[in-house]
Amino acid sequence: DTYSSRTPSEKPQLMALPFFFFLFSISPCHVTVQGNESPAGHHQQPGQLNQSTGITGPGGGGGGGGGVAGLSGGALSLSQEDIAGVLPNEISAPYEVPQFPIEQIEKKLQLQRQLNAKAMEQDRYSTAPEVHPEHEQLPFDEHDFVAHFQRVSISGEDTSGVPLDDLERASTLLVKALELREKYMRNSHQSFPQTTARFLKSTHSSGITHQERKSIADHPVNPPQSTQSPWVIEMPEDLNHTIRSVSGVFEVFPSDEPSAAPLPYQYPRLPDFVQDMQMMCSMIADGPLKSFCYRRLSYLYSKFQLHVLLNELRELASQKAVPHRDFYNIRKVDTHIHAASCMNQKHLLRFIKKTLKNCADEVVTVTKGTPMTLAQVFQSMNLTTYDLTVDMLDVHADRNTFHRFDKFNAKYNPIGESRLREVFLKTDNYLNGKCFANIIKEVASDFEESKYQNAELRLSIYGKSPDEWYKLAKWAIDGDVYSDNIRWLIQVPRLYDIFKTNKLMSSFQQILDNVFKPLFDATNNPNQHPEIHTFLQYVIGFDSVDDESKPENPLFDGDVTPPGQWTDEENPPYAYYIYYMYANMAVLNKFRASRGLNTFVLRPHCGEAGPVQHLVCGYLMAENISHGLLLRKVPVLQYLYYLAQIGIAMSPLSNNSLFLNYDRNPFPEYLARGLVVSLSTDDPLQFHYTKEPLMEEYSIAAQVWKLSSCDMCELARNSVLMSGFPHKMKQHWLGPNYTREGVAGNDITRTNVPDIRVAFRYESLLDELANIFKVNNEQKMQYASQQ
Repeated sequence: DTYSSRTPSEKPQLMALPFFFFLFSISPCHVTVQGNESPAGHHQQPGQLNQSTGITGPGGGGGGGGGVAGLSGGALSLSQEDIAGVLPNEISAPYEVPQFPIEQIEKKLQLQRQLNAKAMEQDRYSTAPEVHPEHEQLPFDEHDFVAHFQRVSISGEDTSGVPLDDLERASTLLVKALELREKYMRNSHQSFPQTTARFLKSTHSSGITHQERKSIADHPVNPPQSTQSPWVIEMPEDLNHTIRSVSGVFEVFPSDEPSAAPLPYQYPRLPDFVQDMQMMCSMIADGPLKSFCYRRLSYLYSKFQLHVLLNELRELASQKAVPHRDFYNIRKVDTHIHAASCMNQKHLLRFIKKTLKNCADEVVTVTKGTPMTLAQVFQSMNLTTYDLTVDMLDVHADRNTFHRFDKFNAKYNPIGESRLREVFLKTDNYLNGKCFANIIKEVASDFEESKYQNAELRLSIYGKSPDEWYKLAKWAIDGDVYSDNIRWLIQVPRLYDIFKTNKLMSSFQQILDNVFKPLFDATNNPNQHPEIHTFLQYVIGFDSVDDESKPENPLFDGDVTPPGQWTDEENPPYAYYIYYMYANMAVLNKFRASRGLNTFVLRPHCGEAGPVQHLVCGYLMAENISHGLLLRKVPVLQYLYYLAQIGIAMSPLSNNSLFLNYDRNPFPEYLARGLVVSLSTDDPLQFHYTKEPLMEEYSIAAQVWKLSSCDMCELARNSVLMSGFPHKMKQHWLGPNYTREGVAGNDITRTNVPDIRVAFRYESLLDELANIFKVNNEQKMQYASQQ
């Protein structure tokens, strides 16, 4: 063995440390294979000394991959007669079967001990306690969950590959950017990852309690079904506070006296936000910082490729070891889908035909003062049910919609008729949205039938009138539009310029009044607004939508025109919309949290097209974003999105029709580097063909980019983590302790994601954060010693 004969100084700096191995105890009569980790990652008894061979050492379960039969991680004994029958069937996983003479095994174990000793000196995070029989009943601890696999370790004084001055500067700027995001998230009751917060020394109590890891028998994977009506909820008492808008942001006053001070609900003021935006924009254009971030992202990508080469078989083995869990029956959430296009084109066609057959004589619209039945509407178009085809509907995006958002928006009108869109795809029409409610319930029924698919549907509030919220809530309650598999996001289209041109409003402040005032009123006095209060229990956040490629002035200064004085016909820039949505939501969340009510998150469309400043807004103010394609052009922001673990809902099929060809999509690079990405459908009506558009999205991505089963399950787990479904539901879907860091928060029996993959992601993030914060802390200590 030439490698083991080298001196330590001759060994290469890049080492693959094989932490995954088995103790083979061979005697003349039987073979024993031992491992010390169960499929779920729990420790078991270490291997005992075998008297006949004198070989001892720890076993390695590899996140559940242990043993030839059953892969249970326990001991397995085979007679020599059995071995002949077993070996031919084990060719696909040769590492599970002892195939070497005893001397080679002894040499390998000796080398293993040397490498392990060196690795323990270098590994800053390896604090796993040694397992002894008397310690088996120790209380639950995160360090009990250490996955065994082949790690890549890079040793040396400086592993960043850039000059020390650049590293120190980059570290200072990155820490400052992370502190900024943490401040904005904290001020608005949105989430920030525990791991990064721990490095920032700013962990705040989440109010979430962790329990012992429970089996599926003790804590079922399916949440209990709701038995009573979802619309019967407790009404808190009215507060009768006064709600007033101050410079575009609503504030809560305990009384209506003009001298009264508002309740202390803090939020970042506009001049502070402008200053933070300018600092971030100068940061993403900083040359040395761009180089540093690009190198780190390239390193992360290469590190993942090495991880796959070394551990692919082990990940697959641990997945095979889990009973009754595969990609088809793990929870997935469609994190970005619009309600008006959540059905496929065939479903819409079938629904229109069925409605025309059963409700032909029902009045559905009023044209020029004349009521028209559904039959008359189709007669006016010279159409019968027999004429209707998918091609006639013409709702599918094609090559002509590429970079043509106007043509894409026209696809929302079946047969090119805005009247049909109003009848079938609107909540506020002559029928009070009855047809739309029925088709949404059919889609929800498909989700419930599939059992494991869930969706976060976007409903529109335009801000045109103050009663939009009331009408929307009444539509949901009267139509009983509810499913355990569905939650709502409210999308606010950026259409002020159109409203202003059509003289529907006088200033931008009116949009803010119409969108947020009803929410403050319902939180303040729920008994006076019972419909809105009830509906808000199932709303999880806000989205901002429109064509991002519209020309705009992306930056503005602190003395920009306030909303009440924005009266010209120019549309405010993206950052202006997002800031005022964020600021009002921040105050609303604090008000609702003080009353014990659910809070909201901001999850805008961001980075699909347009200037990169949109992504800076998303970084500062959004919990998650949708699309994020432009991150591929901004390495500094991409690295920050990784460090802050910001969720990105990506829709490659949608992008393929509108902005970016499928093969150029950065999705596989984002996934490899460790960004929190999930797959979503965006608009099944325009982009998908099958009854299960989310599975269609996954299947095409898997085929084109050769995703493994482990990749697919990781994406599904990401989608649940970044979704707005209730914490208790996620505990059933992902495990009671899913909020814990690293392997301790993973339950492979529910997620089908191997502990190996979760450990790799967690340790990679720790490494990156440690590199940055180590240098930053050394700078602070050096500065303090000079004072």
